[in-house]
Amino acid sequence: MAARPAAPAPEQASPAGAPSVWLVLSDKAGDNTQAMVIAEALPWPCEIKNIAVTERFVLGKPVVKASLHHVDPKRSDRLEPPWPDLVITVGRRMSMVALWIQEQSKGRTKVALLGAPKGQVRRFDLAIVSEQYRYRSRPGMLRISYPLQRIDHAAIAAEAEAWRPELAHLTRPLIAVMIGGLTKEVKFDGAIATRLARELTALAEELKGTLYLTTSRRTPADVIAALEKNLPKSAVLHRWQAEGGRNPYRALLGLADRFVVTSDSLSMQMEVARLGKPLAIYRLPPGSWLTAGPLSALTEGMLGSKRLPFPFLARWEQGLGAFLDWVGSLRHHRDLMAVPRRLVEDGYAVWFGDPFRLDGGSPPDELAGVVTQIVALAETQG
Repeated sequence: MAARPAAPAPEQASPAGAPSVWLVLSDKAGDNTQAMVIAEALPWPCEIKNIAVTERFVLGKPVVKASLHHVDPKRSDRLEPPWPDLVITVGRRMSMVALWIQEQSKGRTKVALLGAPKGQVRRFDLAIVSEQYRYRSRPGMLRISYPLQRIDHAAIAAEAEAWRPELAHLTRPLIAVMIGGLTKEVKFDGAIATRLARELTALAEELKGTLYLTTSRRTPADVIAALEKNLPKSAVLHRWQAEGGRNPYRALLGLADRFVVTSDSLSMQMEVARLGKPLAIYRLPPGSWLTAGPLSALTEGMLGSKRLPFPFLARWEQGLGAFLDWVGSLRHHRDLMAVPRRLVEDGYAVWFGDPFRLDGGSPPDELAGVVTQIVALAETQG
């Protein structure tokens, strides 16, 4: 499990009359970052609940329901009354925990969720959804253009200084390459990694610079092997390690001159973009024609829209959601390329192969609007 965020200190206790808020976090750093950025902007503190899932559901996707059957209690914080007024969380697995808490509170606890599982958006009091989610706007939904992202400028500066001597000998420009990994939305294997390595080599030769690659926990072994085999000798490849250890990621955010990020990793794309750094997005091919085509958008638009062709189908919406969850890619509710496309269209990034933009700026900060909605939700608690 990832390092636990620090819980609020005792002196940060909620003022009299303030709502009690739980921040339910998983072991996914990218998800946790989005939830933490909201919590830190609220006018009252949150109590952090770190939740680990069983091995089966680290990658496996449970059917969304109010349940803790996927939770590993030995590695998780205790969930017990008094139940909070509000739960803030993110992701499918933690949304189930939030629904379970709401059920224990007899419906008193409100739930604010970043993103929303397929066909389940109505189950949450507030769903904050970015461009990547294929949902029609409806009551209880707050649409934002980009995922929320916290930039820890102090940590980036500190890491940059710590790593500066080790990177000083590398020929500039320093080209940081952030490698994501396999998801069901994209294909990423040894053959694709070989092509990526060759194209990166051509880029380094064109710019007369140095490649510095970092992998992630989702990077397949065959991808790493192909990169090792096909990258130029001048390139540096840092392999992500489950046991931790030194990681140059933040140092590269502060020191690199150009960035290439694979299209599967929205969190890394957004972090680079919000820093205003020159960013190129490397498009990985779709995992199947279903994830790329209009069929998934059509089915997503129907389910949960109350526009189903027969009224009895609308009444069985949750069951349909579970069935289509099982079908999987037939009704994929996320367009993983929506945010990258938006970044390119808005001038904050380019597609790999196009000239880098050196004056791209950074995406707008939509946090204030999100916090306003969450505060309003908490204040309606009776």
